[in-house]
Amino acid sequence: MNYEMKMVDVGGKKEVLREAEAIGRLKLRKETLNMITQGKVEKGDVFSAAQLAAVLAVKKTPELIPLCHPIPVDHVETKIEVLRDEIVVEVKVTSVAKTGVEMEALTGVSTALLTVWDMVKKYEKDNMGQYPETEIKSIKVIRKVKRE
Repeated sequence: MNYEMKMVDVGGKKEVLREAEAIGRLKLRKETLNMITQGKVEKGDVFSAAQLAAVLAVKKTPELIPLCHPIPVDHVETKIEVLRDEIVVEVKVTSVAKTGVEMEALTGVSTALLTVWDMVKKYEKDNMGQYPETEIKSIKVIRKVKRE
């Protein structure tokens, strides 16, 4: 079994336009969702914080994931939607680079969802201080594009 790690050599690849979109969901209590949509969360504007967190996370991805290449991030677009019992976050990342941006999009989604959880955790706890209904789920890449 080989336990060696190495960053993949992308030196011979040419820079092309690359895009990736990822999506994830955070299941919350209906009362918490109402507080978010009514702007009553004590910590502030949940949507703005989540969007900013996504952008910052995208830019920091190679610092968080050890073998991920640092790439120039040209654009980050974040969409947040409140559904019946969850918040859905989509992050689209665009770059002209030698390698893809899937990890950046996934990191953006994950961090946005964690930011929402952090901002509303006091409303999600039960009387034992646990989170029986709160769940981050279904984080995945929904689209990847490479245009030469």
